[in-house]
Amino acid sequence: MKVRILHLIWALCFISGVAHGLFERTAIKKNIPHKEAGQKTTAAASESTEAVTRWQQEGKDNGSQGTDNEFTYDNGSLIYLASVAVQEALSILQNIRTPQSRLARFEKASGFAGTSMYYAKEAFFFLFMNGPRTDDYLQTGTSERKLSKPLAKAVDLLESAAKEQEPDALFLLAEMNFFGNFTHPRNYKEAFRKYNDLALLNGNSSAQHMVGFMYATGIGDAVARDQAKALMYHTFAALGGNTKSQMTAAYRHHSGIGTPRNCNEAAFWYKHVADKAIAFSRSGPPGGQILHQKDIYRLADENGGVYGEGASVVSSGLNANKAGPNSDSHANIDDVLEYLDLMSRKGDLKATFSLGKLHYDGTRTTKRNWKTARAYFRIVARKYWARDGAVLTEDDGIGRVASKAAGYLGRMSLRGEGMEQSFEKALVWFKRGLVNGDALCQYELGLMYLNGFGVRKDPVTAADYFKAAANQDFTAAQSYLGQLFLDQGDVSTAIRYFELAARHSHIEAFYHLAEISNNGIGRERSCVVATSYYKLVAEKAETIHSAFAEANDAYNAGDSETALVNYMMAAEQGYESAQANVAYILDGFKSIFSLDSVLPWKKPRSALLHNTVLALIYWTRSAKQSNIDSMVKMGDYYLGGHGAEADMEKAAACYQTAAETHQSAQARWNLGWIHENGLGVEQDFHLAKRFYDQALETNQEAYLPVKLSLFKLRIRSFWNTITRGKVNSIQPDPKPNKKDFSFNEWLSNFLEDPHPYYHGAEDEDFPEPSPDNDYMDEIDESIIESLVILGLAGALAFLVYYRQQRQNNHRREMERQQQQSQSQQQQSADQVPEQQGATQDAPMAGQQADGGFFPPPDDPNFGQWVVGGVGH
Repeated sequence: MKVRILHLIWALCFISGVAHGLFERTAIKKNIPHKEAGQKTTAAASESTEAVTRWQQEGKDNGSQGTDNEFTYDNGSLIYLASVAVQEALSILQNIRTPQSRLARFEKASGFAGTSMYYAKEAFFFLFMNGPRTDDYLQTGTSERKLSKPLAKAVDLLESAAKEQEPDALFLLAEMNFFGNFTHPRNYKEAFRKYNDLALLNGNSSAQHMVGFMYATGIGDAVARDQAKALMYHTFAALGGNTKSQMTAAYRHHSGIGTPRNCNEAAFWYKHVADKAIAFSRSGPPGGQILHQKDIYRLADENGGVYGEGASVVSSGLNANKAGPNSDSHANIDDVLEYLDLMSRKGDLKATFSLGKLHYDGTRTTKRNWKTARAYFRIVARKYWARDGAVLTEDDGIGRVASKAAGYLGRMSLRGEGMEQSFEKALVWFKRGLVNGDALCQYELGLMYLNGFGVRKDPVTAADYFKAAANQDFTAAQSYLGQLFLDQGDVSTAIRYFELAARHSHIEAFYHLAEISNNGIGRERSCVVATSYYKLVAEKAETIHSAFAEANDAYNAGDSETALVNYMMAAEQGYESAQANVAYILDGFKSIFSLDSVLPWKKPRSALLHNTVLALIYWTRSAKQSNIDSMVKMGDYYLGGHGAEADMEKAAACYQTAAETHQSAQARWNLGWIHENGLGVEQDFHLAKRFYDQALETNQEAYLPVKLSLFKLRIRSFWNTITRGKVNSIQPDPKPNKKDFSFNEWLSNFLEDPHPYYHGAEDEDFPEPSPDNDYMDEIDESIIESLVILGLAGALAFLVYYRQQRQNNHRREMERQQQQSQSQQQQSADQVPEQQGATQDAPMAGQQADGGFFPPPDDPNFGQWVVGGVGH
């Protein structure tokens, strides 16, 4: 209720201020000095300049305008002259360029030539243009930097206009002093005065936003930090429609900064920004704006994290880059483009398509190039289709890649990207790609039929195309299909499709889920869920309220102060990455032994960058948004007393919270160290060893520091043991207490145990059997199945045993028979000599005289024997 009353009061004040301003502007046109009734109201440029110069000179001579002079000025004339002075100042400022040498424009590029030129420039500046700072050696005190003549003239004009409460002059002076525009030196205290004067003058929402920002951060010691005043000014600016303040007010109510947490207020302001974001997303060509968010990233992650490569969560443990040396995981975008170009020249159509897509989407370091992308897509398409659309090959692989290229060519024709917009050409390309079932072509055709782009409006046909693309997990199609179901009143199906699209962070899906949760459509209203989705929508369209691109460019150019200011504004709006970036820039404890102060080529940090209190604030806010490295860094600040009084208990709590995620080896090592030394916790060598071991389990790259720490810890523990110290020394790991049972004891225990297959059964409460409870039936069925399996296994074992026994018996029988045969043969061999001695001279029956059994050739039976007739 109080907030709503403040809203009403501010609105009344704002309306009265606008009315007063309109009245004054009307008076200007009616009250130009020394003009006759029929004369034109606008003087010539030379006459206006002379009038402004005379007015300035009179102000300097007399200290105020209109005192004992030849000419007198009424209120309207003064306002007119002030506005002319502002226009003249602007014309001067537009011609001022920031001085920059040619060598300063060289950036570090890939390749041998680019790298050589970059380091040659650095060496030149170090050897020949790196003199001592004059403010350190030649000056005894601080002095303001002198302005150039054009800049000084423009500032004089603006100051003269500002004395007459000219809003544009106040705003320009405030911006120049705050951002350093037009080479003007920064002066945050003067900027605060100008912003404050403008905010009080007419309720300018931009000025109110800046006053609130300066109260929130205390930047440049322009004003003491006051979170309550900051919220008040941001609320006034938000009511005036300032998007930045709406974001800031929403985040403060969401996180409870300067006010108790209020979910409804947070949802109220986030919805205002989300409505603007979704309107921006839907604007532009068919399909809306493309929101890549390429400029939103953490600076620390580019260098391996807050603690460096291998020690930070983003580059260690599960997040470590484990690719081999032949992988492209370590390659930059220039190397990737060079490799893809090589493969494309060899005829690899997938590489050609990838080149087109990279140029179409752009990357963080390369801008979008629609002309080049179109050329690559056409190369792929011509490999599959002739000019008249005839298919040139039956290769399915080429067809699929060509269909994807056709989808992008049609999209560019539909949106007019790099070519003239043509719905007819887009339709041709989409239908070609539709033959091979390309999801992008299906989605774009659905979009054309839904909105009537070059075809008749047909929501039913559009839904069919959207469904076909959604079945291939095409995010935008899932979102549009959800909207169609929502329009038909099928809320449950719509929610299902929105949630599918939300997996890939689609802004439309987030927005509709926020609206459904906020209004309680098809489900109970949830303010928390709605606020979370509204926040995601608002942060997706950072272009309308943030300056990440300018901040990144300034940081890469070495202008840390400009980067800090822009990141800080985004951080106040609730961007976690911006909060981490502000803290990272302000962090002066990246290394224990820093050489920046002694190395001559290192630029000294400005006074604005020495603010440990502000660094701790933003480490804390980043940690509350689940940044684990920020949580560990927050503990370091409390441990060392940086930005706040040393508090070992808070440091231990931060490390413990980070360690519970099972991702930060640094947090676990820190916990081991504070337990080893008893900082904020009871000193315990055994517990310290456990945390050191867990750090090594979390990250194998921590092997050396962990082993060194354990070596020192064991020495301390050994000394503590022999001196009978009070600290809990390292204890040997307890062995499991198992009793060696005999077979009879084991069998007895097995039979007496009521649940031998369940460990810890005595601690469980098994449900009683009941008509509605089939738990016991499941147990009985499992027991029966087990018995059947055991029975079959036993039968199989018996059959195997029986078969082996039969084989053994058969083998024994064969051996016995063989032995009997051998014994009979032996006996026969012993009887043969005796018979031969007794019957040596007596031939056998049928035996010939020569001892042979066959008939001789002259015997009549010889013929029968030869033809085999014997016995036949």
